[in-house]
Amino acid sequence: MDQLVKELLQGNRRAAARLISNIENDVPEKRALLQEVFPHTGNAYVIGITGAPGSGKSSLVDCLLKKIRRDGFTVGIIAVDPTSPFSGGAILGDRIRMQDHALDEGIFIRSMGARGSLGGLSRSTREAIQVLDAFGKDIILVETVGVGQSEVDIVKTADTTIVVLTPAGGDSVQTLKAGIMEIADIFVVNKADLSGAERTTTEINIMLDMKSETQWRPPVVRTISVRNEGMDELWQALRNHRHFMEESEKLLEVRKERVRRELTEQVEYLVKNKIWEQVREGIEIETLVNRIVQRRLDPYSAAAELLEEIDFL
Repeated sequence: MDQLVKELLQGNRRAAARLISNIENDVPEKRALLQEVFPHTGNAYVIGITGAPGSGKSSLVDCLLKKIRRDGFTVGIIAVDPTSPFSGGAILGDRIRMQDHALDEGIFIRSMGARGSLGGLSRSTREAIQVLDAFGKDIILVETVGVGQSEVDIVKTADTTIVVLTPAGGDSVQTLKAGIMEIADIFVVNKADLSGAERTTTEINIMLDMKSETQWRPPVVRTISVRNEGMDELWQALRNHRHFMEESEKLLEVRKERVRRELTEQVEYLVKNKIWEQVREGIEIETLVNRIVQRRLDPYSAAAELLEEIDFL
């Protein structure tokens, strides 16, 4: 077993940090490291938190963290929001947050960029979750900004998804994209001391009433994170949803679907790499490109030509 993985399993924080860095940097031995990490995963409960910039997600996470720790759970946090004014970027964010929790061995915090993922959660984020799972964290919080693909990706990664809204969000809830309304297991109306909080809560409930009935109706929790208000209710809602997921076997369904997607993605990733390695080594891609540009060849036939040259064994 790799020494770094061995140290991770022994609870070494530095090993966890280095492994995540190796994953982010896509080191050549990454695949071998993840293969050793994988058998030790599957125990952590993953909570996704998404919302527009300025909705107070970061302060909400900090308040929630205190409740989770009070009940004795260890926590890993991955903040995927390099543009957040709270985090100040993927490096500075660690330093700011760690000031409050630096002495707590039960908390591990890491800020990550959404590299090359078109606004969504990068592959490295999902792999970092595996590292924190193997590291022994009971709960992993993934905080992401609710723009672009990330609001859809978070539900593919988390066991429970929290969508954070604010009364000051501008337009009414009805103007929100349908996608973000569909992914929420719990709605949080943060900054509930602002005018419009009651209206926002009512509008969410009206939209939930219009949906076809499901076994789980997302609760709407009002919070004022800067004053630590509503956190008991939010933590209770999270526990209720986890209980529902486990008792109804929905958790098993969700995790099976996640594994199915990850397996498909991994096969696609390996096949693409295999193809482009061989293309770079011997096939005259530039010749094909020129023929396509000159309309002497179409891209569909060119792709078929490329595949004929590939040795998949």
